[in-house]
Amino acid sequence: MKQFLKYKVTSILILGLVMMSFLGCKSTRAIASSGEASSDLSSKQLIKAHKKNDVDFKTLQAKAKIDITQGEKRQGATFNLRIQKDKIIWLSAPLGLARMKITPDQVQFYNKTDNTYFDGNYQLLSDFVGFELDFKKVQNILMGQAIYDLKEKPHEVNIQDNSYVLQPKTQDVLLELFYLMNASHFKLNSLQMAQSVKRRFLQVDYKSYQDIDKNVIPKEIKIIAVEDTDEALIDIEIKSVTLNGEVRFPFRIPSGYTEIELN
Repeated sequence: MKQFLKYKVTSILILGLVMMSFLGCKSTRAIASSGEASSDLSSKQLIKAHKKNDVDFKTLQAKAKIDITQGEKRQGATFNLRIQKDKIIWLSAPLGLARMKITPDQVQFYNKTDNTYFDGNYQLLSDFVGFELDFKKVQNILMGQAIYDLKEKPHEVNIQDNSYVLQPKTQDVLLELFYLMNASHFKLNSLQMAQSVKRRFLQVDYKSYQDIDKNVIPKEIKIIAVEDTDEALIDIEIKSVTLNGEVRFPFRIPSGYTEIELN
């Protein structure tokens, strides 16, 4: 994580990608969390309701304002975002100064401000947040969905502050995982992951949602990523979103750039 934080513009792209929640269409309105959590709801029923509200789309275009705070330093920018579901996630900084393209097999980006590039796998993203990531996990985080298959192991559910708290019945000794789900629409209120031995912690809080053509979509996100004494805070606001239009993903690493290599 310490090595990765030195790439300023790249850090904004990576954090925006990993933490962003975005989806929508032409009409949008805020969703009020007016539901009341019920102790009668079983874990299986909760998982079914959560899965039912996963957003179905083919392509996405949006603008995402991302502000990142690391220590006393605060950086912010607005990015163009394009997605082809399950295949490509693409981000471009203003004037194309930095771009990222990820697929299920590859993570690529370049930064024109310092003439560097990366062309490799998910180790880069995983090292930053301190937890193993892949394309599916990234995409699920972006949509306010659970990052692991909830049907793979038994879960239990409790109620806390009018949220459903879903967790594995037997927590992994190396990784504690908690999902806090909204009592109104069953999307995530918060994702919390901790590795106590390595002093790593990741929390993704979905501060508000929006109703976009009958889809429940995250609107404002706050992220906390901690490793030992290093901490990054990310605030995200999503704007100008459209679904299922024609999209392109231009990406070519300029010649003469220096490759970023991971130790």
